[in-house]
Amino acid sequence: MTFANKQVLVLGAGVSGIAVAEVLKNHGAKVTLNDAKPANLFKNTDFNAIMKRGIVVKLGSQEEELLDGIDYVVVSPGISIYIPLIQTAQQRGITVMSEIEVAYRLCPAPMLAISGTNGKTTTTTLLGEMLKSTKRDVVVGGNIGLALSKEVSEVTDQGIVVAEISSFQLEGSIDFHPHIAAILNITPDHLDRHRSMETYIEMKERIFANQTQDDYVVLNYDDAIVRGMESKATSQVFFFSRQSELKSGIFIKDGNIIIAWNGETIKVCRVDQIQLRGGHNLENVLAACAIAFLANVPLGNIVATVSEFTGVEHRIEMVKTIHDVTYYNDSKATNPESSIKALESFPKNIILIAGGRDKNTDLTNFMQLIKERVDHFILLGEAAARFKAAAHEHDICNIHEVASLEDAVKLAHQLATSPQVVLLSPACASYDMFTSYEERGTVFKRLVNQL
Repeated sequence: MTFANKQVLVLGAGVSGIAVAEVLKNHGAKVTLNDAKPANLFKNTDFNAIMKRGIVVKLGSQEEELLDGIDYVVVSPGISIYIPLIQTAQQRGITVMSEIEVAYRLCPAPMLAISGTNGKTTTTTLLGEMLKSTKRDVVVGGNIGLALSKEVSEVTDQGIVVAEISSFQLEGSIDFHPHIAAILNITPDHLDRHRSMETYIEMKERIFANQTQDDYVVLNYDDAIVRGMESKATSQVFFFSRQSELKSGIFIKDGNIIIAWNGETIKVCRVDQIQLRGGHNLENVLAACAIAFLANVPLGNIVATVSEFTGVEHRIEMVKTIHDVTYYNDSKATNPESSIKALESFPKNIILIAGGRDKNTDLTNFMQLIKERVDHFILLGEAAARFKAAAHEHDICNIHEVASLEDAVKLAHQLATSPQVVLLSPACASYDMFTSYEERGTVFKRLVNQL
């Protein structure tokens, strides 16, 4: 599809918005970049440089006049499709699309797309490494790294794209059609944005909505919601399971990862060859192996990559051991379900640092696991009060409130003795105190290394 000479309004002047605005401009579009926030809130952005590239920048308001003469509205992931301006655009018959839709329409290479509530980054990164080991031209992007529209700008039809895709990005998908799609799991998340669990699930299902019988969708058999998506798929369904032996798919048997597909049974590797810790990471490995297998990555490359892969930054990342106490950075845990998976990776003796911007999801299972495994519960950020109240309801002891991440690290250091571990796993978004979970994790690592 061509965007040449089209009038395009890009909403959201963050990293993705600026990137897609530049990509569209390079493809001959007449681009306006808009954000409701004023310029002084974008401290590290040079809008003069953006305007010199021929992009019109309008900040500080979102008046309906922005839509006059517009052919397409492109929405950054941080902008909800429920805002009045987008609702008005849809009423006017203007096509509204996400940044990943632009990337898909401009991308000549086949696309492998991964979604789910948790585990996306680990699975996407691992799959990317498997594909890179074949010496193929591989692009890894989406909800990880740079904007996908920018990442695919250099790829040819001989390459391949591995994309982490969020529910926010799928809100504005139209023709988005990956050759292989995967949904890892579904638990309540982003309900403040999607308004209901049903809508959240519907957004996730868009990842395979345009697939045909020539495509594949990889689904988690152990997750009842995800398993039920089989009935909605027109593509070939490939299940993965760490709990059940499957007649068809990838699963665990006698300590080995096994693929059964089209009447053939293949041993991939032993489970003890995996370096990642935790049952959730075993699921991520199964999903990555499934996608790589369907993408014709040689078995030897799959096994070698799994054996060498130690994880991604900010996801149960070991930072440092001080006086026999190891500190772990799990800043990517932005919801309780993700933090539960981190807690399950340690048998007990955890000093947990949690809190941030509350997503108001249910805390029952999270608190039950804290009661079982956490020795000290350190809270900070906007969610501290609700988390503290929930902890009291579950008779959790040793609750501490602090004003900053620096205070949390200092207190954890004072409290910790072997065999305890210190785990930053916030179960919350970062935006009350940091610009991103990456910044939060980076600050945590700096503070630990300064101890």
